[in-house]
Amino acid sequence: MNEFIRSKEVRLIDENGENHGVVLTSKALQMAEDADLDLVLISPNQNPPVAKILDYGKYKYEQAKKAKEAKKKQHVVEIKEVKMRYKIDVHDYEVRLKSTKKFISQGNKVKVVVMLRGREMQHSHLAFELAQRFIGDMEKEAVTLEKKPQLEGRNVTFYFAPQAG
Repeated sequence: MNEFIRSKEVRLIDENGENHGVVLTSKALQMAEDADLDLVLISPNQNPPVAKILDYGKYKYEQAKKAKEAKKKQHVVEIKEVKMRYKIDVHDYEVRLKSTKKFISQGNKVKVVVMLRGREMQHSHLAFELAQRFIGDMEKEAVTLEKKPQLEGRNVTFYFAPQAG
């Protein structure tokens, strides 16, 4: 900005959007000073760099406003976690299934964990059977299985994600 521009010449665009072509930096600074505005580098990586005469404070405000508006429109995908044990009761299973469907409908990813404790580790095949049953029940929904059931330490974990589109 202004005196911090190091190149000899710049491609100048004035406050009205008119292109003045390649101009010496000193002349561009003088034009900006005459208009009581700032000379700002828009594309510093070009050869010669592109500079524009504008009100820098207003420019920064508009950039911040655009960034805030873009942030407002984006949806952050969270990873929700549903935990259960392989000895789960029917009603509890249905509650976990329902909450998983709710999380998916909100556009979040879901990590499903089947926990094993102590001697239950010897019956890990039952946890995998429960995982397959859960996946089967979720197939009717608009979901994709992002990661297949896998034994991680004492837990069998798998991930669901909302279907793209």
